[in-house]
Amino acid sequence: MCLIMKIKDVDILIVPGYTNSGPDHWQSRWEAKLANSLRVEQDDWHKPVVEEWTANLLKTLDKTERPVVAIAHSLGSQVLVQAVSKMDDDQRDRIKGAFIVAPPDVENPNIKPKHLMTFGPYPRDPLPFPSIVVASTNDPFCDKETAADMANAWGSLFVDARESGHINAQSGHGPWPDGLMVFARFMARL
Repeated sequence: MCLIMKIKDVDILIVPGYTNSGPDHWQSRWEAKLANSLRVEQDDWHKPVVEEWTANLLKTLDKTERPVVAIAHSLGSQVLVQAVSKMDDDQRDRIKGAFIVAPPDVENPNIKPKHLMTFGPYPRDPLPFPSIVVASTNDPFCDKETAADMANAWGSLFVDARESGHINAQSGHGPWPDGLMVFARFMARL
């Protein structure tokens, strides 16, 4: 018997990146539409500290009561992946999937701001849950080859978003309906 996981049956963990996702960002728009979503909040969105940001993700994960699907963007992707090694078995088992968008290359010495490098090197262990990485060919924070390498290391399906920039409000991805379709297909496969 094949069970299809539905969005209404899970808690959606929204994991924004550096400076948070503003009201026009697709993450914020999706969060507003999904009653079962929880946003990981950070104490200082402009000074990311890997230990603090991963701890806040784990605290938010502990507030969930149902299976969880994470939706991570930019530095939030690295926060999620870094947090996996700090999760206990219950936390790890609760996550049923991760939708990872525009992960930054935190190993690139030219990345700006420089303190994003404190989130590197990115883990190269496979994630213990199904995942998908969506990245573009002209993201200023990560080239396509590096994003594909991350996806491969994490055991994630890689989706090429073509020339989509950093897949945020500034690159014209407010509601991002194409992303929502990819997310819906991902959920149907969980």
